[in-house]
Amino acid sequence: MRTKTDKSAVEYVVPSLRAARRWHPIGTAMMSPWRARVHRAELLPQDGGVLIIANHLSYLDGPMVYAHCPRYVHMIVKKEAFKSIAGYALRRSGQIPIDRAGSDRRALNAGLDVLRRGDVLGLFPEGTRGNGAGSAIRNGAAWLALQAKVPIVPVAVLGTKLPGDTKALPPFGRKVDIVYGEPLQIDAAPGQTGRALREEVSRQLGAALSTGLAEAAELTGQRLP
Repeated sequence: MRTKTDKSAVEYVVPSLRAARRWHPIGTAMMSPWRARVHRAELLPQDGGVLIIANHLSYLDGPMVYAHCPRYVHMIVKKEAFKSIAGYALRRSGQIPIDRAGSDRRALNAGLDVLRRGDVLGLFPEGTRGNGAGSAIRNGAAWLALQAKVPIVPVAVLGTKLPGDTKALPPFGRKVDIVYGEPLQIDAAPGQTGRALREEVSRQLGAALSTGLAEAAELTGQRLP
């Protein structure tokens, strides 16, 4: 099934696991100039659908999660990136474009299909790069969590941007820590529906991400900018 948006030539395709598997060695090689350290990867469930939520500091965060995840992962990525020089690799490796201007249900449904078939989906629930503190969770992440009913694993990415950094990418050789947190299942109170339910789930996701970041900082000695 393949459709196109009305406003761009970005394609909305449910990605194949084969694409993520085939491009994984290339992604790992492209990330090799930075010294990645993966911590507590055993916390990621070894099978079944899993939703990874990660903080977002730098252009490097998504590729780092993709390259160093113990399982093959599809990332939800802003659609603008698919029109850049990296667009070819993003399409071929099975990443999912999303229009951040509103509720992009086609992109979310593609991600939901990934989860329902038992694979791993990664996203930045804050929706854009920021201070990485996990303080502003968008409704799309909550919708996926509610619909998919899969384990949710917070991932802290530290070192891709430090205080004083002004460039888009960190210098080669820098340590980048990728720290997995305890999986959680959404705990929705009985009787909650609609907007109130999504807001409560967003609060839970934000709390899990913030807790994971604090634990990761303590474990690695890295700090947010």
